[in-house]
Amino acid sequence: MVVKPPVPPFTRESAVEKVRLAEDSWNTRTPERVALAYTEDSRWRNRAEWITGRVGITAFLTRKWARELDYRLIKEVWAYDDRRIAVRFAYEWHDDSGTWYRSYGNENGEFDDNGLMRVRHACVDDTPIAEAERRFHWPPGRRPDDHPGLSDLGF
Repeated sequence: MVVKPPVPPFTRESAVEKVRLAEDSWNTRTPERVALAYTEDSRWRNRAEWITGRVGITAFLTRKWARELDYRLIKEVWAYDDRRIAVRFAYEWHDDSGTWYRSYGNENGEFDDNGLMRVRHACVDDTPIAEAERRFHWPPGRRPDDHPGLSDLGF
């Protein structure tokens, strides 16, 4: 059985750690790696799309990152309880025509005993931005510890 610490029940500190680990994983833009944080039968609603299981998650993320180029994500804990974590997030990306976007959203997740997310509901809005309005400047991969978070950026 795969265990992805931290595991429930969550404290403020473990919820913050769990969310940062998820952010780090998503910023790799490696669908197979990201999918391992979810149960084999995980159920997602992402925007208007319903996704089931790791195979579906991997296919979804592959499509997503083929379209959302130079993706950079920041997540922040909004609320938590023993098994659930609510997150607000923003990410920046551009499409193949060079148009930049900042996508804002909320994500609600429920975790099993092994720390795998079994249910995920995400709502996301895309806002076109000028390249000069970008705020997420770091090399591809993990956001540096000294880079401002969402609250620090006023988002």
